[in-house]
Amino acid sequence: MDNSAPLVRIPRRFAPFDVVLSWYMACSHMREAHATLRVRCRLRIVGTIPAMHLRQILAAALLVVSASAPAVAKDARDAAKKHVEFGITVAQKGLWREAIYRWEQAAKIDPNYPAAFNNLAIAYEHEGQLDKARKAYDKALELEPNNTQIRQNYDLFKEINDRVAQQKDKR
Repeated sequence: MDNSAPLVRIPRRFAPFDVVLSWYMACSHMREAHATLRVRCRLRIVGTIPAMHLRQILAAALLVVSASAPAVAKDARDAAKKHVEFGITVAQKGLWREAIYRWEQAAKIDPNYPAAFNNLAIAYEHEGQLDKARKAYDKALELEPNNTQIRQNYDLFKEINDRVAQQKDKR
């Protein structure tokens, strides 16, 4: 048995844009583990690549993908902001259900965007969905506890709801 690094056999002919790389790596129990990686690319690779080099290539690809994660997060925030802004526009026209829909979409796109949850809480409050409003305020404050605007909105919400609850208890 050869102790050199296992080799990856790449087919000499393959469909354009589709390269299938397969390699075998020895496990700790001397068994072979089979893994397959499908890569879409325009390169025509012919020949054999040592598995050690393949691992380095995959590690570099993972690094590139992880480095692009902030750009993806920025894109998500931009898309969420568009929904939030449109939600504000329709809420100002009295279309609260549409505003709720837009802010829910913004919260799904970017679940770490406190403005989406704050606006959603206000809309839920306006529509009388007080349990949902409280949850949305809680999420907004969890994401940005030092935001004075969110804190003021929540405090006002609590004050009004506490008064309503007291009046109901007196009856």
